[in-house]
Amino acid sequence: MNNFMISLKKFFKNKNTVTIIGVILIILILVFGYRYQIKKKVNPVTGIPVAAQTIQPRTKITEDMITYIDVAPVVLQKGEVITNKAAVVGKYSNYNTVIPKGSMFYNDTVINESELPDSAFVNVEEGQVPYNFPVTIDSTYGNSIFPGNYIDIYMKAERKDGKLMVGKLLENVKVLAVKDSAGRHVFENSEESRTPAYLIFGVEPEINILLRKASYMNNYSVELFPVPHGATVKEEGTTTVTSQTLKDFINANTVANDEIEDKKTTTDTTNTTKQG
Repeated sequence: MNNFMISLKKFFKNKNTVTIIGVILIILILVFGYRYQIKKKVNPVTGIPVAAQTIQPRTKITEDMITYIDVAPVVLQKGEVITNKAAVVGKYSNYNTVIPKGSMFYNDTVINESELPDSAFVNVEEGQVPYNFPVTIDSTYGNSIFPGNYIDIYMKAERKDGKLMVGKLLENVKVLAVKDSAGRHVFENSEESRTPAYLIFGVEPEINILLRKASYMNNYSVELFPVPHGATVKEEGTTTVTSQTLKDFINANTVANDEIEDKKTTTDTTNTTKQG
């Protein structure tokens, strides 16, 4: 045993032996390090979300729009690819971006709803048009009407005989956004105090025209104002009328749309005849 230990010590004291062992160790480190790096770059990363269908701009991304693939780590090196499903589902495709089927999701193509150029219009239902309803601090009950609230639209007008009319013109109108005079969302920044100037909501085209007509009837002292559900409107000495009555009043004192269309058609026909 002693002889073996003595031989071993002599072996390691030999400079040539130490040099050879050092070279071998360096080679082994290089080989295993190279293999590790290759493996790290080649072994696929699993569960990367990609589009299962073509996603159009301004579209809310749902889970059924996503599938998953395995990709080489080198593809993810720049850090622009979204690798987590939670960072995609519920977000929106950017307003200027079409995400092709099979494409990965990138940080600049997937954004929050609030980052869209105007997120209020995203929630306008199909077949409706957006309407910007003028308001003030007072008419919003001290800035107490929030996006997602349901309101009624009341109308006050003075008839030709001098009698005052007040009644509910519309009911169950969903507020999509509350904006200030600069077009900024009133409640998106808790550090700023913004004054409401407009309620944004979606309505059928016919109702949109009705509201527009009413807003121009200054000669009848027409006023439109929002009333949240649960609030009451009290106007001393006035008569509350039905929505149909108010609608008839507006239409009776403005030009009907079919008259405008008939006049336009007649003018176009006359011009065509003259040109012929």
